[in-house]
Amino acid sequence: MNKAREHILTRLGMSRTPVSGDDLATELGLSRAGIWKHIQMLKKNGIAIEAHPGRGYMLNSEIFSAGLIKAQLSTRRIGKQIIILEETGSTNQDAMQQAEAGAQEGLVIFANRQHHGKGRLGRNWHTMSGSLAVSILLRPDLPPEQVPQLSLLTAVALHEVLSRYAPELRIKWPNDLLHHGKKVAGILTEMRAEPGHVHAVVLGFGINLAAPADGWPADINKPATDLTTISTSPVSRTALAIAVLNAVDQWYDICLQHGFAPVHRAWWQAHAASGARVSVYDGRQYIEGIATALDDDGALLLDTGNGIKRIIAGDLELLS
Repeated sequence: MNKAREHILTRLGMSRTPVSGDDLATELGLSRAGIWKHIQMLKKNGIAIEAHPGRGYMLNSEIFSAGLIKAQLSTRRIGKQIIILEETGSTNQDAMQQAEAGAQEGLVIFANRQHHGKGRLGRNWHTMSGSLAVSILLRPDLPPEQVPQLSLLTAVALHEVLSRYAPELRIKWPNDLLHHGKKVAGILTEMRAEPGHVHAVVLGFGINLAAPADGWPADINKPATDLTTISTSPVSRTALAIAVLNAVDQWYDICLQHGFAPVHRAWWQAHAASGARVSVYDGRQYIEGIATALDDDGALLLDTGNGIKRIIAGDLELLS
């Protein structure tokens, strides 16, 4: 977006009272007429801005703006650069391309629509109107075998934030967030690495904010729900994005400074199946047992009755 319009949106979004056209003109080094032209262009693009004669301009509805999000972050690493795309193939692919072009750690990409979003095991991830699709670029000083910890860290951060809206939310191994068995959010982590060295990690996640007007897509074979339906308070897309980025940044900092142990504890406490009897399909067979622990590489440890089975990947179901 044009930098002047981004500045105008940020100022209007941060203010609860009209913002003077004279102030905007001074801040941007433009004439009042120039500000008016930018306002008209924003309105033409569908942004509800109301003019208050003698007082200035106000937003009439919530906006989702990179400048507004960035202005309210309290992060150390994440959000130094924020890109918002109207539509794309995959935000994870976009972030990885940016990484290969030299983008710095902390880049964030949002998309209003994705055409080729991926979930775990190559499944489709649907990004519809009312979803929050995000990819974050990290360049951690970690060995490749520890990168799965970042996916678990992301789950802890999402659980921390989304639980403010829906306290009964739980994590389901390996990368889903559920409310009474229905999926609200999912995570997909990808990396570029060579033996002993990580070049880039992309943390991708999607959150269902509102149910699709025409229903959930037919190829979703697991129950799904959305944050608006289950929330105990109103859901603002902008406020949620800010809270999630702050939380991921905070937990990333904890992990870098104190190791994986704090993340491990928080994840296990929030896991729906901790100490419960489960069935896991690992792509070849169903394995039943008690979920006894989470290994440091993200593997789930199952007590099958014939010993401890280490499950690296699979689909987990709670058994009653």
